[in-house]
Amino acid sequence: MDKKRIIKILVLVAIFAIWRLVVSNEDDSLQMVHITGTTMGPIPYSIKYLDTEGKNFQPEIDSLLDAFNNSLSTYIPSSEISRFNQENSITFESPFFYPVLLASKEVFENTGGAFDPTIGPLVNAWGFGPNKKSGMDSTKVDSLLRIIGFDKVIFDSRKATKENGMYLDFSAIAKGNGIDVVADLLGTKGVENYMVEIGGEVVCKGNSDANKPWMIGVQRPTLDRGSVELMAKISIKDMAIATSGNYRNYYIENGKMIAHTISPFTGYTTFHNLLSASVFAENCTLADAYATACMVIGFEKSKELVNKIDGLEGFFIYTDEEGNYKTYASPGIESYVELIN
Repeated sequence: MDKKRIIKILVLVAIFAIWRLVVSNEDDSLQMVHITGTTMGPIPYSIKYLDTEGKNFQPEIDSLLDAFNNSLSTYIPSSEISRFNQENSITFESPFFYPVLLASKEVFENTGGAFDPTIGPLVNAWGFGPNKKSGMDSTKVDSLLRIIGFDKVIFDSRKATKENGMYLDFSAIAKGNGIDVVADLLGTKGVENYMVEIGGEVVCKGNSDANKPWMIGVQRPTLDRGSVELMAKISIKDMAIATSGNYRNYYIENGKMIAHTISPFTGYTTFHNLLSASVFAENCTLADAYATACMVIGFEKSKELVNKIDGLEGFFIYTDEEGNYKTYASPGIESYVELIN
């Protein structure tokens, strides 16, 4: 081997060694930052991310979430969505309203109307919105069903209009979208590894501080609101997960359970054997909306849905004819699910 060739090899070895050292130092310098707080009223959030300088972005995150709520919260009388509900038309003032309308239209059409943000009047009347429960009977339900239908909301990138009496409510999609908005902010800060969780919905990117995918727990469905028993652990990376179920938000009236998932088809609480729907998607906006739709349509149709739409996966907890707990994980997520007990 000639002298020049030996020198070239030594130079390449030195460059590789220096590169490995730089990469190693970069990995070692990443610090885990964990911030917590509340948003959208009393909903808790937990955000973890790796940053080379351990920077705390909470002030910017809280400011962003405040702006988000002032656009899409029906609990704030002066918000964009509240004024739209009162006035029937609006020219968008924030960057939040139009993307949620667009995503809502996609899920509304893909689920045959099972996800419908105009369900608000029924949600309110049953006592799950900002207003107190109304006296409900079949006549009241039929009357409210006449003003339900997302296809009656007309919008483009600048403005939206709706029929008089209609009420838009993004509670089944806004939490997921808020998570995506925070994730986008972290991306602009150069953060490449993070987990953003608001009220149980999550988006993850990259790895945790253990250099492994993030581990997310799915609770065992139970009517005991104090129970936090896990039924499964799922490792995810570069993906969002949202879980919907009727086992937390409900009340008992005249011996009957009234749950917060109201069917836009019947106007009543849905009853079927699907107890919990965890949907995985490329962003939490879609995952949140599809998880809600699954709780409307039940287990069999939900299984068909996640297997039909590209980019969707599902983990479902349901009961068989004898009332035993059963689980189903779609093929794309099955190998990442670890059942507990």
